[in-house]
Amino acid sequence: MPNPILPLWEYIPDGEPRVFGDRVYLYGSHDNAGADKFCDKKLKVWSAPINDLNNWVCHGDSFRLVGDEERPADIKGYEDCYLYAPDVIEKDGVYYLYMYVFMAGGIVAKSDKPEGPFKLISTYQYDPEDAGDGGIFNDPGVLVDDDGRVYIYYGFEKSNSNEINPDNMVEIIKGSYKPNMVGDRDRSDDAWFFEASSIRKIGDTYYFIYSPRLGNRLAYATSKTPQGPFEYRGYIVDNGDEYPAGNDHGSICNINGQWYIFYHRMTNGTITSRRACVEKIEILPDGSIPTVEMTSLGFEDALDPYKITEAEIACVLKGGAMVTEKDRFTRVITNITNGCIAGYKYFEFGEDNTGVSMQLYVKTHGTGCRSRIHVYIDSVDDKNEIGVVEIGSNSGEYSGKVKCVTGRHALYFKVEYAYEGVFTDAFDKRNLFDLCSFVFIK
Repeated sequence: MPNPILPLWEYIPDGEPRVFGDRVYLYGSHDNAGADKFCDKKLKVWSAPINDLNNWVCHGDSFRLVGDEERPADIKGYEDCYLYAPDVIEKDGVYYLYMYVFMAGGIVAKSDKPEGPFKLISTYQYDPEDAGDGGIFNDPGVLVDDDGRVYIYYGFEKSNSNEINPDNMVEIIKGSYKPNMVGDRDRSDDAWFFEASSIRKIGDTYYFIYSPRLGNRLAYATSKTPQGPFEYRGYIVDNGDEYPAGNDHGSICNINGQWYIFYHRMTNGTITSRRACVEKIEILPDGSIPTVEMTSLGFEDALDPYKITEAEIACVLKGGAMVTEKDRFTRVITNITNGCIAGYKYFEFGEDNTGVSMQLYVKTHGTGCRSRIHVYIDSVDDKNEIGVVEIGSNSGEYSGKVKCVTGRHALYFKVEYAYEGVFTDAFDKRNLFDLCSFVFIK
């Protein structure tokens, strides 16, 4: 699956990926298209076979704050609240769901299946003097260590951790509180902690993944002990790099020997309508994780330019363009004005050198303006332009001849506005058209 990795109508941010058995499960918050609030009153679970990451299945609602005629609420008294950023761990054959109820604190549920549904155990049991974050336990990340001890990581603008009693999985052990595991607000660099705690143990090293000061990034720090201190090592991915920026939350996961970073991407002109994405990463012998770029690839090695590409999988959007859901069947790039850029990384065009040109077909939803799309490979540079597609004022299919391309390349579209038939660089804020999809044909 390319990015976003789930069906394009699904909005799962704050992803915590976990491999249980022969499947990878994605636990996260649940957003709605164009929402004005973060998250929902329910959580959902998706999973895929580790040998077929293009075959994601929805397991439905795993936990609800409100009920309906089909299913009651899983907890009473939280009807006006919202569920944020969960995590799931397994201990002794039982799966535990740790959740943050916005402005109401943390709750724990359990199931005998990784997909749930999960049944309420309790709110956290703790001494207020022995817990950070005001006892809210914001955005929990949980670790079952090799020795069976259990740790929870949490916080907003300050990183905190505690140990959990493994006998009941809800009691915070007295005296276990550890604050400031990574640099907090007294730091001047990008290392200080903002929110979005996630923890993984790889070999004898603990990896703490979190959202740093520049919140559209996912940073990481490492330690040789579960409660630190952790050393800031850098950031893994930036979901605002040449794309509409916003908060990020995710983690790393090894699936069939390949490491991935799971994160989310903004849509619908808001930071509260987010979709799940992944990028392949590498963990070097020294334990470092080189920063990776945001791409359209997801689990794919390359995209096929000769298959129809939905415009909304763009990983570069500049100039105010955005992905917007029109309805459950239709998502487009809209707010396309003069000079806007949409980019896709990466297409494999193959090695067929028999022709000197091919056709690019573009499907648009017209808004009454004529324009043209300049097509580039690798970068938006005159020397890399391969052709132009003229776009009329009506909805429909438009095509243009472009140079024959071979090999693997990023693809960019730059839009130019036409006024009374004259193409110009004049500044104009009108929405020229909505970009729906495109395909190359030899």
